[in-house]
Amino acid sequence: MSQPAPTSTFDARPLTEPVDPAAVRAFAAELRSRQSAGVNAATVVGIVVAAIAALVMVPIFVSVILNLAAMGGSPASAAIPLVLFLLLLAGAGVLIWFGVRGARITRYRLHRFAQANGMTYEPKVIDPPLPGMIFSIGRSRQSTDLIRGTRPRFVEFGNYQYTVQSGKNSTTYRWGYVAVKLDVPLPNIVLDAKGNNGFGSNLPASFQKAQRLSLEGDFDENFTLYCPAGYERDALYLFTPDIMARFIDNAAELDVEIVDDWLFLYTQRKASTLDPATWAWLFGAVGALLTKFEQWARWRDERLVDGTAHDGLSAPSPALPFAPPAGMLTPPPGVAPQGRRLKRGGSWVPIVVVFGLIAFWIVSRLN
Repeated sequence: MSQPAPTSTFDARPLTEPVDPAAVRAFAAELRSRQSAGVNAATVVGIVVAAIAALVMVPIFVSVILNLAAMGGSPASAAIPLVLFLLLLAGAGVLIWFGVRGARITRYRLHRFAQANGMTYEPKVIDPPLPGMIFSIGRSRQSTDLIRGTRPRFVEFGNYQYTVQSGKNSTTYRWGYVAVKLDVPLPNIVLDAKGNNGFGSNLPASFQKAQRLSLEGDFDENFTLYCPAGYERDALYLFTPDIMARFIDNAAELDVEIVDDWLFLYTQRKASTLDPATWAWLFGAVGALLTKFEQWARWRDERLVDGTAHDGLSAPSPALPFAPPAGMLTPPPGVAPQGRRLKRGGSWVPIVVVFGLIAFWIVSRLN
């Protein structure tokens, strides 16, 4: 991928220009041939359910038609519900056709957009193996419309969804994301953007307040930063004033997570879309940060050599009985166990809801 830039250095024409229907059909056939090698369980279940519904509903409908004809004595009276049913079926078919056609055109446009900008397009990935906070929640996890680049480093733009079951009810959550591969693992750091929050944070996870770190300038007005306890100095090394300014200018509406050797940008709207303005925004955000990742690549966790890098279960390594060579004083790339993941905190929203229901019940009993 050519390095994204804050301006319109990418080619957005494939997102909006007219498409060749024959090319759309050919690309749809190519995608079907890729997927035909392994039909997933959901597709099989859908086919079986549709077949059973047809076998059950058709005899029932024919029986109703025959009964109406026998009761009314006129074939025309029996034909009325049949005509209505056929019209309803035709209308549903037209809507389905338009939906399928629109989805095919969208995929083809994104494919052409990826080609025009030196990237690749992938329609769907089930349960993507990414370490970000949104990728380990719920079930039916999948990324769609993925656009990937590999130069100057791996970058993936995609839409993501997962379903959370709560009793008999289920809720599907949708995100847009950008995943950027870093040079070395870094401490788990989260920047909760205040500009996209509603009634509290919009993130699917909460973190202990003791892990909040206040930074200088306008940064605290735009982000709440969380870093593992004891890694405050490391966070200050990573988030120098110039890097903080870039986040404020280019990613103030995006939530940010650094975990392992990945950086994630999260948004609650589609990241992979036919909207050129969205791509300009995301390419600009990534391009503004790429030039600073070389500085992050020089970070090392001193806890990996001073004997303090342990998980609380094993004792620290004993001191070496000799003076180590100078080269051994530089830690290898990596993060000590205590810095790899932030400690999660409980959410107070369910507690408020429970107390609210109890208060409502008490008031209703008193009245």
